[in-house]
Amino acid sequence: MADSQSAETVKKLYASFAVGDVPAVLAEFHPNIHWLEAEGNPLAAGNPYTGPEAVLHGVFLYLVERIDNFSATPQRFVDGGDVVVAEGRYTGTVKANGTALDAQFAHVWRFRDSKVAEFQQYTDTAQWSALLNAHAGGDYE
Repeated sequence: MADSQSAETVKKLYASFAVGDVPAVLAEFHPNIHWLEAEGNPLAAGNPYTGPEAVLHGVFLYLVERIDNFSATPQRFVDGGDVVVAEGRYTGTVKANGTALDAQFAHVWRFRDSKVAEFQQYTDTAQWSALLNAHAGGDYE
């Protein structure tokens, strides 16, 4: 069975992010995207991130500034049409102390009008908290 348009879009998002083509990623977001980081992840303090610019500045740039070679590598997709789940791993190295990031994730992507309207992250929040709080002296911002 062929992938839905939504699943194809999600696969393109990961491929674009992997090569640093953030404008291509943001172009697939609905203007009012509702982005949620996993509860317990220090970045969840900014939840919800509403709109592509909020995701860019509150999530993407934050991570790139603090984690070398950051990647979100999907390993499996579950195609539900307008809802797509990606399972995979985050990897990278915290710039401040050289600590490795290696955490599972599940991302739930919900579409409206052929654009990503909602995103929900699930991940190892204990690892994220330890890494980001150690980097920033206990204050993730």
